[in-house]
Amino acid sequence: MIRLGLDFDNTLISYDRLFRQVALEKGLIPEQTLPQKNAVRDYLRQQNREDEWTALQGEVYGSRILEAEPYPGMRAALDAVSARQVPMCIVSHKTRTPYRGPPCDLHGAARSWLTQEGFHAADGLAWSPDQVHFEPTKEAKVARIVALGCTHYVDDLPEILAMLPDGVAKILFVANGEVESHPSWRRMSSWSQLPALLELP
Repeated sequence: MIRLGLDFDNTLISYDRLFRQVALEKGLIPEQTLPQKNAVRDYLRQQNREDEWTALQGEVYGSRILEAEPYPGMRAALDAVSARQVPMCIVSHKTRTPYRGPPCDLHGAARSWLTQEGFHAADGLAWSPDQVHFEPTKEAKVARIVALGCTHYVDDLPEILAMLPDGVAKILFVANGEVESHPSWRRMSSWSQLPALLELP
């Protein structure tokens, strides 16, 4: 039986436009910067402004998270998987508070976004809160995925998939550009591909 595990940041939720918007509001980047998280990060790092990048992440992942967008087709794909009675859960690596900037409960902020997007609504996905797990380290994240018995796991980070045991089917979400992956991994560039990648009837 399939049990699907899902990453949260940059997999279910897209911060690309929001990072650019907040960075522009603060005068951190030029207008021509692409609406991509990595474009904002790379510009600030090239300017030796790592601390400002770290503080920006805390704000976007915290107090501004409700402005972030779901990836196109994500909810439709999860609705289709749910309709086939496939158990699902979120397992994400996320610190409780930002490394820099004003204090904020990043776990609570992420849960608020999930509520906003209908994950817990009776007329939505109707998930229970215990289907959502935020872990403080990558190692704890991998241990949780294994403990929950996930047979398939979707993540945008190759390093996480590489840490998972061979028994877990690894699905690499590639939203922007090319990302190096292992030949045995499944690649997903659009959420509409998920049911087929899970080989659901």
